[in-house]
Amino acid sequence: MYNPFPEIEIKEARPAYDNYEEIVQKIKLEMIRLHANVITIECYPTVDEAELLEQLISPLASNQVIEASQQFYGPDKIAEMVQMNVTDDRIFGVMSNHHFSDFIDCAKQDILRAEIEARIANDEVVIIYGVGASLLFESDLLLYADLARWEIQKRYLSGEFSNWQADNFGEDHLRMVKRGYFFDWRVADKLKKQLFHKVCFFLDTHEKNQPKMIDAQSYHQALRQIANRPFRLVPFFDPGVWGGHWMQENFGVGQEKVNLAWSFDGVPEENSLYLKFGDVRIEIPASNVVFCHPIPVLGERVYGRFGDQFPIRFNFLDTMGGQNLSLQVHPLTHYVQDVFGAHYTQDESYYIFEAKKESTIYLGVKNGVEKEALMQQLRQAEAGEGRFPDEDYIYQRTVKKHDHYSIPAGTIHSSGANALVLEISATPNRFTFKLWDWERVGLDGVPRPVHLDHGEANIVISRDEDWVEQELVNPFEVLTTNEVWKEERTGLHKTEFIETRRHTFSGEVMHDTHGSVNVLNLVEGDEAVVESMDGGFEPFVVHYGETFIIPESVKQYKIKPHGPSVGKELMTIKAFVRP
Repeated sequence: MYNPFPEIEIKEARPAYDNYEEIVQKIKLEMIRLHANVITIECYPTVDEAELLEQLISPLASNQVIEASQQFYGPDKIAEMVQMNVTDDRIFGVMSNHHFSDFIDCAKQDILRAEIEARIANDEVVIIYGVGASLLFESDLLLYADLARWEIQKRYLSGEFSNWQADNFGEDHLRMVKRGYFFDWRVADKLKKQLFHKVCFFLDTHEKNQPKMIDAQSYHQALRQIANRPFRLVPFFDPGVWGGHWMQENFGVGQEKVNLAWSFDGVPEENSLYLKFGDVRIEIPASNVVFCHPIPVLGERVYGRFGDQFPIRFNFLDTMGGQNLSLQVHPLTHYVQDVFGAHYTQDESYYIFEAKKESTIYLGVKNGVEKEALMQQLRQAEAGEGRFPDEDYIYQRTVKKHDHYSIPAGTIHSSGANALVLEISATPNRFTFKLWDWERVGLDGVPRPVHLDHGEANIVISRDEDWVEQELVNPFEVLTTNEVWKEERTGLHKTEFIETRRHTFSGEVMHDTHGSVNVLNLVEGDEAVVESMDGGFEPFVVHYGETFIIPESVKQYKIKPHGPSVGKELMTIKAFVRP
């Protein structure tokens, strides 16, 4: 019953356009209606600009076309300017605070502007397209071509696309994602947020040669609807060297892949949304809802702390029939701020969704372990001088279904083989310091990076097995119980900003958002329905294993068994930002 293609039906919206011929005709009509001389097609980095030029721009104006990249410095100059952000490291950079305008060559821009003014004087139509097109000249008709980050990462892998102004086609995928995360996407999101209410039409070009377009009024109407109702993101699945097969066998996804290691089903920063405008489905980055309506989605208190960044992440780690994750640690808050320029760190937790009898978790160090001895053994293993004797240094314990383990930053950890973990964590996901990877290489045949210097600076060695058992293992507290439901607090640790509640229920459960966006997953049972307290949204059905989001604007809602689950006992796990 798991739905890998959740759609959101948009009410009372105008029709969308779903091929280039329709889009060209609509734009031509708008050009006439607005007496437009300057048409601008702003693009998010890695949009297929060549496709737009051939299929959309040429039919509109075959000769009066200007590529926005001409106004910027060349790749070498830009590489020099962003070196401190991109760094030489394969994985890590420093968050950029740049704007696209920082990279404009004013002399080039002046020449292009003079050319545009001359053409306007002759009453010619000029089309400007590409990343930064809106910075070149004031537009009479502005279109925005957008992409979700997961699609961007797939395009990096194809070898057919480059980072912005980098000419690095086919480069190591990890380095391309690093540049995207620390530079490209930061500056692109800044410009997009400035343009949201100037755009006339939004373009979806996620699928090759299958464009979709919707007018701005309908687009913003859709975002308002989503910000006031439950919704699901479009999940994506990815294989990995340690990946398993539970999701393939039980969710019916990724059958063509060697395994599935990750499922990201609750990360608006990277996931997309499917919006149905009549018969046309348009894909948009899920982060756009948060950018445009941060307070209704996040809540005023959460927005005040995190800005327009969605702070909670849900994803699956599948090692059923697979291998251990790498032994790893995440940075302490001061370290992630000082070294990487991030606002907050990668605190985590593991909710055990499924597990075999022999399944284990590695969490903290064994009693009496000293940091110097631990690091000596890790460095010898990194140098190829034998395996790391994890059994002597790392605390390992068995796990079972519905256990919950808090993993505050600074705690050594790893999921063992033969488990399905629902990871409930803070959103940052680039700051994993691998300490030991079990003498293996990645699916690409290249050893995965190990980060012992970063790791050593962040390991809290006092987190030994005694501390772990007291502070991190199943910190369950019953809050409320009655004849049809029980509410428990299951974490997270007091050093983490996320609180989790588990509800076990056979009837209707009343929920409060606690002044925060809520992220939930149905961790037991086939089917449940989320209902409004006041008719503010239509009943929303969810299935086993599906993650869903309740905006803070909903305030209160109820969940109960539905369909085949009526009369049975179900469980949800809910996360929110604690007051």
